[in-house]
Amino acid sequence: MSADRNSPDQGSLEGRSIQELAAGLRARKFSSVELTRQLLSRIAVSQPQLNALITVTEQQALAAAAAADARLASGDAGLLTGVPIIHKDIFCSEGVLTTCGSRMLENFVSPYDATVVAQLRAAGMVMLGKANMDEFAMGSSNETSFFGAVRNPWDLERVPGGSSGGSAAAVAARLAPAATATDTGGSIRQPAALCGITGLKPTYGRVSRYGMIAFASSLDQAGTLTASAEDAALLLGAMAGHDPRDSTSVDAPVPDYSATLARPLTGLRLGIVREFFDQGLDAECGARVREAIDVLQKQGAEVRDISCPSLPLSVPTYYVVAPAECSSNLARFDGVRFGHRCDKPRDLMDLYTRSRGEGFGAEVKRRIMTGTYVLSAGYFDAYYLKAQRVRQLISGDFARAFGEVDLLVGPTSPTAAFPIGAKISDPITMYLNDIYTIGANLAGLPAMSIPCGFAAGLPVGLQLIGPHFSEALMLNAAHRYQCETDWHRRRPALWS
Repeated sequence: MSADRNSPDQGSLEGRSIQELAAGLRARKFSSVELTRQLLSRIAVSQPQLNALITVTEQQALAAAAAADARLASGDAGLLTGVPIIHKDIFCSEGVLTTCGSRMLENFVSPYDATVVAQLRAAGMVMLGKANMDEFAMGSSNETSFFGAVRNPWDLERVPGGSSGGSAAAVAARLAPAATATDTGGSIRQPAALCGITGLKPTYGRVSRYGMIAFASSLDQAGTLTASAEDAALLLGAMAGHDPRDSTSVDAPVPDYSATLARPLTGLRLGIVREFFDQGLDAECGARVREAIDVLQKQGAEVRDISCPSLPLSVPTYYVVAPAECSSNLARFDGVRFGHRCDKPRDLMDLYTRSRGEGFGAEVKRRIMTGTYVLSAGYFDAYYLKAQRVRQLISGDFARAFGEVDLLVGPTSPTAAFPIGAKISDPITMYLNDIYTIGANLAGLPAMSIPCGFAAGLPVGLQLIGPHFSEALMLNAAHRYQCETDWHRRRPALWS
């Protein structure tokens, strides 16, 4: 089922940006309760088609919206007070189901908030619910969720990308102006590209991982999905900062990301990554990306070719490192302390094997098995240690590139959204969807995807990658591009 993919944003209350909603709330043109009710109604209508959410927190949302209205009325409100948001179901939320898209946690109600959730709640944002996702964030299509596949708002027969597909579909369909997400190998940027929205993965350590259920601890990073770079800057400013409860959190000042958005691009050095324009890139997607680079160049950016020769090794490196860390992180889900427990176990071993066998889906089992293998005696040096050495080569390529340019540019995904079921039975083909995004995670770099046109009527994403803590520079380039184009304002006709 296809949508009219060239329908512009109509400026409805549901389709307004965070900036517009915040201004309207402060001016008392509408209330947070009114806005929240409209979005909850929109979610209810969309669920049978999109399946973008796992849990809808209607009562909590209306209570939070009423509290936000009271703060707005008293003048004690921040910029984000009363603005709705959806959280990926990987973030613990006090008193709310936190499932990670898995049967293993289908009944788990978190006793505490993740730092990201707590910070955005303190900023006055209103949580509408928890977004569907690939199980334990393992997937590139949002087809591995125990709660069913998420569908792409631009074409309901196609995937939204993963693992943050529920968050991306929700923002693309304007069920909320923003959603949180996580990126381990491209899981913010790839669904952003496939759904035609803006996705930002910050520098590793810029946003706290406390309360974010771990997949691969040295790669996972929380980030944002929004309609525009301007909205991403606002949201990142509220999420970022040092957290003493997260040992990987960086103690560094958080800049005002909105302050430099309008800065001219004159003199900005952009590097076109040669390895991203390989034979695997769809020709129409490649054409849209090059057109986007031309727009940046016309605004004063200097463009040159850059080679990162180790980047083609990103996929095999990632699929050694990430499964190894996943096998360790998911060992705690054993049916003893929390999570799914099998019925009437015969003994302790039966409890372990059946609980894990029933609780985990096929993709999670595949990665646990792979990770356990590469960490086992006799194979650690041959696989895991070698992968970590290649990881350093990839980081070195990026470091050398940033000695010559300020930002790297290229495609986010090799193709536009593919049909549901087309790759789910072929893991290797599925894994190659992340070929352009994984490198930034291995090096801990910030990266983002912004809409840059359509291929065969489906959204295409332009990827920007920067040196560590260069989020402000990336957001500046993205915003200036979006000032010259309207791709980020396009909405699927079904959700206009």
